[in-house]
Amino acid sequence: MFAAFPLLALPVLVYNLIALTLDGGLKSIDASQRMTEALFTIRMTSQVDWPVSLGDLLLAASLVVLFIELLKSTTSRSIAIINHSLSMILFILCLVEFLLAPACGTSAFFLLTIMVLLDVLAGFIVTIVSARRDLDFNDAGA
Repeated sequence: MFAAFPLLALPVLVYNLIALTLDGGLKSIDASQRMTEALFTIRMTSQVDWPVSLGDLLLAASLVVLFIELLKSTTSRSIAIINHSLSMILFILCLVEFLLAPACGTSAFFLLTIMVLLDVLAGFIVTIVSARRDLDFNDAGA
């Protein structure tokens, strides 16, 4: 049953938890400031300081999760259909939050929403292509 759970829900949940800790919760307009303020700075070999923000860390972790989700979408088990459906629901929730909740109207949340959309599209496309390949393979043997 774990395979049916869309893992990109975890970074979305983390973002929402961060947004809910702001004064005003999801109605707060301070989320953009919290996501972009530097947590720490890394001195690069080019002698330039690279400020790393909470949004940067969240997006980097989300990209890793997206990669895992894309690997999961290559399986052609029947549970993959449930995963695709739950990912579609997650995308709709992200889109509604992005459009209606001021705390989710940030670039970081927009990019999270795009990652969820890419997961949905990749899942459906991979499933369709693999189903078509299975169909072509079965027709070739007849």
